[in-house]
Amino acid sequence: MRRVLVRVKGKVQGVCYRRFALEKARELGVTGYVTNMDDGTVQLLVQGSIPMVEKLIDWCWEGSPAANVTAVEVNEDEADEIYLDFSITQS
Repeated sequence: MRRVLVRVKGKVQGVCYRRFALEKARELGVTGYVTNMDDGTVQLLVQGSIPMVEKLIDWCWEGSPAANVTAVEVNEDEADEIYLDFSITQS
């Protein structure tokens, strides 16, 4: 099991990035959330099997068709709460 916080930078708000992330996360079977941040970035908390988490991290560079991703920062997260699904939240 791996758990990471991912910060996605670029043109990622107002382009359905969160909705596409939700669909991809559910397709991969990972849990957590995606949210818009006040600084214009999008943050994802992703937990699941190592290969599926890695696939979602790779996908973050694509995002939605209208997105223009300039950076993806990944940090390991050691918190212990468990998410049962993947959802869109408000920051």
